[in-house]
Amino acid sequence: VQLQASGGGLVQAGGSLKLSCAAPGGSFGSYTVAWFRQAPGKEREFVAATLLQNHRTYYDDSVKGRFTFSRDNAKNTVNLQMNNLKPEDTAVYYCGAGRPILSSIRRPLSYGYWGQGTQVTVSS
Repeated sequence: VQLQASGGGLVQAGGSLKLSCAAPGGSFGSYTVAWFRQAPGKEREFVAATLLQNHRTYYDDSVKGRFTFSRDNAKNTVNLQMNNLKPEDTAVYYCGAGRPILSSIRRPLSYGYWGQGTQVTVSS
């Protein structure tokens, strides 16, 4: 499945952005889709996902209460609403699709398909 991420940009601390992940010409209805991010010099880290098996949404502690993950199967999109952004949220954000189990939902290797990434920069 081909993924396409969009919605990144430059925003001041405290601002908001909404990222979207689409699967043009395909469907990720049978996949768990997750958001990860990667800052320069750091490993790719889990941000949020709704696990297909139980339909529960999981967040990294660093974004709980500020980010909201949503999935629209009818439109074949997954969104990440990011509020109260902080400079430490600056990274390239990627959406990934795969079939992880709960214990592996935070591992990038659990996802076999990735979008191209979208840059989010938060200025202080």
